[in-house]
Amino acid sequence: MKFQSTRDQKAAKFSAAEVIKQGLANDGGLFVPESIPTLAKEEIDALCSMDYPARAATVLGKFLTDYTPEELLADCRAAYAPTSFVGGAAPLHKLNDSTHVMELWHGPTAAFKDMALQIMPRLLSRALVKTGEERTALILVATSGDTGKAALEGYKDIDRIKMMVFYPVDGVSTVQKLQMQTQTGNNVNVTAIKGNFDDAQTGVKKIFSDADLAKELDGKGYFLSSANSINWGRLAPQIVYYVSAYCDLLNAGEIKYGDKINVTVPTGNFGNIFAAYLAKLMGLPIDRLICASNKNNILTDFLTTGTYDRNRDFYLTMSPSMDILISSNLERLLYFVSGAEKTAAYMKQLNTTGAYTVDSADLAAIKASFNGYFADEAATAATIRRTMQESGYLIDTHTAVAVSAAAQYQKETGDCKPMVVASTASPYKFAADVYTSLYGEAPASDLAALDQLSEKTGVEITYPLRGIGERTVRFTDVVNADGMQDAMLAYLTK
Repeated sequence: MKFQSTRDQKAAKFSAAEVIKQGLANDGGLFVPESIPTLAKEEIDALCSMDYPARAATVLGKFLTDYTPEELLADCRAAYAPTSFVGGAAPLHKLNDSTHVMELWHGPTAAFKDMALQIMPRLLSRALVKTGEERTALILVATSGDTGKAALEGYKDIDRIKMMVFYPVDGVSTVQKLQMQTQTGNNVNVTAIKGNFDDAQTGVKKIFSDADLAKELDGKGYFLSSANSINWGRLAPQIVYYVSAYCDLLNAGEIKYGDKINVTVPTGNFGNIFAAYLAKLMGLPIDRLICASNKNNILTDFLTTGTYDRNRDFYLTMSPSMDILISSNLERLLYFVSGAEKTAAYMKQLNTTGAYTVDSADLAAIKASFNGYFADEAATAATIRRTMQESGYLIDTHTAVAVSAAAQYQKETGDCKPMVVASTASPYKFAADVYTSLYGEAPASDLAALDQLSEKTGVEITYPLRGIGERTVRFTDVVNADGMQDAMLAYLTK
């Protein structure tokens, strides 16, 4: 399997190891597979009898063909070990007759990013060997909260890798900030920026596109790579849990093979829901993909009108990992419905004017799979309360956005197919907002909210978050968005 840029189909093609090492294409595009492998009924039948690591190795093997089956299985068993994923890698919780919540937050940082970022460092380490790379990889990450911590935890103390994480100083929850500020590891660094996630993401992309800087880093023995979902090694593992969910529904007798399911995903950077789309392209029986947004509902508008316009108000919400106006992985969807030439033109318009409008044929192709809904702050809080009252089930703010969107879709269309809702974070990562949503009053403090929420609901605090307020803070630097490159270079000289 070879990979190419979303912006130039005639450009050079690369192996999986090469694109995992490089992260971003030289022309600024994202890497995509040159073809989509299929997933036949016989293969799904076989996957049903496997545990999650074996399912992951099998699905990843369809894309990462320069990795051996033995390498992938060893890495998946190490990544998804029961000691790291307490409670299972991606268990399903039946919320009601039509809705199943896929809990993706049982890993070491209590967020769905662990599903990819526990396996990705292992894939990168092998990629360095496979490509004959002798330099040290410098991983740059822009995070809206969860990716940063998951990447830090996945890459800490791994040989020949250094990591620099940037996050918006006022754009993450208190728990998310403490998770990053207290991160252990001798090869990691964390810096806050004055700005929002889009500022951080734009800054990282600018660093990646600076040829002179690349030469300077090369002279110091470094090359740049990414742990964001722009990197194929981050995105590919996310395909697995949609396949696994279908297998679990089959095993539970909730469906029989060939029955179509719908999927709802709380969406910011579009990587998670795009992984579900790839699973559908592979042949997994998925019908509708429900893109759930918060008050920053740029994707809802795009899926409705075909116009993507980031020239709009930006809101800080109680679901901060979705506070994004530049959804990078949408470019990959455009590639599959529009082709490289049109995708490059759309991205040029976005960079120049902040907006683009796809043509009617492209919009029709997108609408053939996707629906968009959003939940504002009031609707998010109401969904947290209603889910607890009606089902006795505690959900975080991002999952609430998805549960709300799924219910909106079901009510509007009358579609009763089984719905899998991606639950992307433990409620304790956003305990203060969850507590306020449930009880109509603020907790004693953001950290006190964890204990108060557990005491009132009887739901145990997720294991990685216990005692977080007692950990030593290591990283407190804050820089302007235009100072990210200087901060990175300063870190390398420490």
